[in-house]
Amino acid sequence: MLMAKDANLRKNYGIEWNLTGVASRRIGWIADSNGLDPAAAIEQRWPEAEAGRKPQNVREWITAARPDVVLEASSLNRHTGQPAIDHLKATLQAHAHAISANKGPVVHAHRELCELAAQNGRKFFFESTVMDGTPIFSMFPHSLPAVDLRGFRGVLNSTTNVVLTEMENGLSLDQAVKKAQEIGVAETDPSDDLDGWDAAVKVAALAIVLMGVPIKLADVERVGIRGLTLEQVREARAAGMRYKLICRAERTASGVRASVAPEKLPMSDPFALLEGTTSALRFDMDVFGLSIIEHKPGVIATAYGLLADFIRAVKD
Repeated sequence: MLMAKDANLRKNYGIEWNLTGVASRRIGWIADSNGLDPAAAIEQRWPEAEAGRKPQNVREWITAARPDVVLEASSLNRHTGQPAIDHLKATLQAHAHAISANKGPVVHAHRELCELAAQNGRKFFFESTVMDGTPIFSMFPHSLPAVDLRGFRGVLNSTTNVVLTEMENGLSLDQAVKKAQEIGVAETDPSDDLDGWDAAVKVAALAIVLMGVPIKLADVERVGIRGLTLEQVREARAAGMRYKLICRAERTASGVRASVAPEKLPMSDPFALLEGTTSALRFDMDVFGLSIIEHKPGVIATAYGLLADFIRAVKD
């Protein structure tokens, strides 16, 4: 994405960038403050590290790479948000902007990371954590100042959307999951999707950031789709209705009530019309309601969200 948008970044934003580090479980910690070849990185060609000089952890890596911005995209740990939280802390403590596509740090350490960013004069952004590159988190402070967000409702998990559609077509739950895996939507272990955990983490992240409540993941009422039978799904479809895994949050007298559960929707409900990997959210505010639909996102959409955060961080 950085390479594809390079001319745009230079011309329209005056941004020139240099890749100084890449890290993953498979390749380890690769760093060169003088710059790495991004084309070679895409092809998985890495320079040989000097003997005994290869970084062994995130802090050594940041010291060697000397970044202005770190983009964190490790796998979600819904229980603790680690190791992403430590990666982001190390980034901000090194006076670099921290940009994440990982929901865990938002749910488990949002306030702490925002305060750390402010203390070090840097930004902590996370647009890609919910609905990929769709501008949700950035929309509220920049385009909807001073609104009172009373609640939201939406479909936020692509895997369950695909699985339920395939069950409507006659496949069993297991067969539908296999189909979702074949098209690259479902993980090898789809439990977090089927049991509603992925959606619950997104609900918690939205409530924490947009509604300003320190909700815990355990506070989100959660029911997955495993309990739905093929007969229930097909009968609903025959009756002109569809099951969708619906995410909700609403303000109450005691705080915010948040939930994830399958609901049988009439075809007059816009969420009933969502197909495949398409996601949608409706926000209910004191001034008006607003709906956002993301059509068939992929990894490019997530990359774009990271890029948009990158631009905001270095230009603000």
